Amino acid sequence: MDREVLKKLEQRLGPLYAKQRLGIERDHEAQVFGQGLVFFHPENWRESHALIQRVLKVLGLYWRGRRNAARVEVKYNPIAFENLPPNFDGFTILHITDIHVEISHAAIRRIIEHLPSLHYDICVLTGDYRNRTHGPYHATLEGLKALRTHLKHPVYGVLGNHDTIHMVPGMEEMGIQLLLNECETIVRGDQRIHLAGVDDAHYYRMDNIDKASAQIPAGEFSILLSHTPEIYRNAAHAGFDLMLSGHTHGGQICLPGSIPIILDSDLPRHMGAGAWRHHDMVGYTSRGAGACIVPVRINCPPEITLHQLKRA
Repeated sequence: MDREVLKKLEQRLGPLYAKQRLGIERDHEAQVFGQGLVFFHPENWRESHALIQRVLKVLGLYWRGRRNAARVEVKYNPIAFENLPPNFDGFTILHITDIHVEISHAAIRRIIEHLPSLHYDICVLTGDYRNRTHGPYHATLEGLKALRTHLKHPVYGVLGNHDTIHMVPGMEEMGIQLLLNECETIVRGDQRIHLAGVDDAHYYRMDNIDKASAQIPAGEFSILLSHTPEIYRNAAHAGFDLMLSGHTHGGQICLPGSIPIILDSDLPRHMGAGAWRHHDMVGYTSRGAGACIVPVRINCPPEITLHQLKRA
């Protein structure tokens, strides 16, 4: 590992956190079969990529799926909250997730085409910038940098299960503020809301909601960024008002009617894409802008999302 990167990680996150995350990454590197909820990692099994492509070609779906993967839609999601501070009425969040840079070039070009016409106050990125879960990451940083130059400041992000912590210094140097079990306060006039983010909860299990929410005063409006929506129960009971996630791709390859074959998540299927609610918390699971394993989308168009917060 580059000593300079390690030094930056230790300064940014503390020696213990950096050591833990790096150790877990080494344990999981190139692992096909895991333990617990994450039992099988098809993205780490080279043969699975070719197998899926062959099946889709035999079914006559592959090239249509490739074209679909480039047709990134802009979704609009207005949400009303009774406790939203008045100064934040109309506050708009651009939500981009799961771009999987190395195999989603056409999708990223389409995102960049959309951006000039979009009006938003902040941009949030909810992880999975890389395609594979191990190996080189420099191409990912280059692709991210090309996208970042078209995004308005500020940009916040969290890491996903495909992302290595080695990417943190490079991402922050290009102007993406990562929230790794941390919280940022956003101020308008004399009012404020809180934006928290957790590290990956799906693969590396490095999420810490307690730490992320520790500085949020009780009753104040708060948003949680998590790559996976699987921690929705903990987030709701921690008092978050809104949770933004990705990870599922909405299934990516779906049956007619956008019915997912696989969601790769431990959560109710209605939470696999779009808006949902759990107790007092509103959630949104983006279908993501990119594609994983193979660059195709079937009955599941990719998206970027504009969430507009409104006073109820």
